Amino acid sequence: MNNLIDEALPAARQLLIIEDDAVFAKTLARSFERRGYTVCVAHTLDSARLLIAQHAFGFAVVDLKLDGISSGLDCVRMLHQHDPAMLVVVLTGFASIVTVVEAIKLGACQYLAKPSNTDDIEAAFGNIAGKTDVSLTNRSTSIKTLEWEHIHDALRESNFNISEAARRLGMHRRTLARKLEKQRVK
Repeated sequence: MNNLIDEALPAARQLLIIEDDAVFAKTLARSFERRGYTVCVAHTLDSARLLIAQHAFGFAVVDLKLDGISSGLDCVRMLHQHDPAMLVVVLTGFASIVTVVEAIKLGACQYLAKPSNTDDIEAAFGNIAGKTDVSLTNRSTSIKTLEWEHIHDALRESNFNISEAARRLGMHRRTLARKLEKQRVK
């Protein structure tokens, strides 16, 4: 991974990865470097803030849930405020309608569910205008999906505080913790 960026390289080929999973971040960075990108990796919101102050990035890949404290949505907001032209793709282990909408409102150009690879992410960078020919399905949303989206919304509103989210949901904290263990929020 490059932490020193060749300033002669255009911003369009400079990528910031904000991901707290060091192994995944390293793998993703290597893959993008093989495609000609210069990559910097930040594992926290604060380290990302330092990097964008020093470098001009054209692209960013942001994990939705960072280090259990900060939200990738905070990163999206910060990146968009810093440079509205930067293309930001949000990655998450659990995609919910609420977080998709919020990420797009805050400035992300795309939102991908993990597992996503470099091809998926690069395609997302290239597909920012949107398409009208996307096929619509007649599949209704399952009760489990609706429940999970409601839980995730309560978690987000409580800043991922499990006790507070459980209180808002009207369930015991241990019950919520068991549900989260089964689903693994990332």
